[in-house]
Amino acid sequence: MSITLITADYNNEQHGRDLIMLLNAYAMDSMGGGEALAVNVQENLVSTLAQRNDVFTVLCYVDNEPAGIVNCVEGFSTFNCKPLVNIHDCGVLDKFRGLGISLKMFAEVERIAIERGCCKLTLEVLQGNEVAKNAYKKLGFSAYELDPNLGHALFWEKKLN
Repeated sequence: MSITLITADYNNEQHGRDLIMLLNAYAMDSMGGGEALAVNVQENLVSTLAQRNDVFTVLCYVDNEPAGIVNCVEGFSTFNCKPLVNIHDCGVLDKFRGLGISLKMFAEVERIAIERGCCKLTLEVLQGNEVAKNAYKKLGFSAYELDPNLGHALFWEKKLN
C-alpha cells in the first residue's frame, strides 16, 4: 500500500475534483454536519481558493485513490506577532480510517506551518467527538485557556447573510 501526501494545486482539475469529493464526504458525515455541500460551494470553492494566498489543502492518496483532506487557513497571532495556521477541515474516508492518515496529514500541515514561520496550529473540535479529541491530544493539541479560573476558550459563530 502506497500513501502519498500532496499540497493541492487549485489550478489542477484532478486535485479540484478530489478536494470537492473529499470535503463533501466529510460534510455529509455527522461530524461535518450531516449535509452535502451546497451546489454553489461545489461549483465555486476551488476557483475561489485559487484566488487566495492564505489557504492551503493537504490531500492524501492511498494507492492513487483520494483518501483524506485537510483544509487550512492562515491567520495571525497578535500576541506572538506571527502567522498561525487554523486547521479548518479534516476528514478521512471511512474505508481508509485506521491507517494513520490523519497523523500523516497533520505532520505535513505542521511542516508547512513551520516553513511559513507560524507560531501555532489551531483547530475546532466538537465537544462530543471523543475520538478526534483523543487523537488531537496525542498530537500535542490542548484546550486553550489564558487563566484556569476563567476556563477554556469557546469557539462561537455569528452567521452573516
